[in-house]
Amino acid sequence: MTPGGTALVVVAELRAVPGQEDRLRTALEAMIEPSLDEPGCLAYQPYTDPNDPSRMLVVEEWTGQDALDEHFTTPHFRHVEQVLASILAEPVTIRRLAEIWVEPPPTEVTG
Repeated sequence: MTPGGTALVVVAELRAVPGQEDRLRTALEAMIEPSLDEPGCLAYQPYTDPNDPSRMLVVEEWTGQDALDEHFTTPHFRHVEQVLASILAEPVTIRRLAEIWVEPPPTEVTG
């Protein structure tokens, strides 16, 4: 992305109640395909912490805030929201990230 670009990276951190890790993993996996089918979704990938299987992250990239807002209204998001209410040990932490843009060094012209 270039300076002033509109892509939005979101990291959601979730922690399952002990014994609900598989259910959380299944719920997050079920979100991949329908989320990627949304027009504003550029990436959607869940991860698990190998040292703590109750802790999972979802790294998402959206074309902008409008696309993310639309995602929150979809039937698959509403469904997973209901599932998560019964299996999370704590509220979801959501971080919106902005890319750090570094100007590339000037190209040396030889002649």
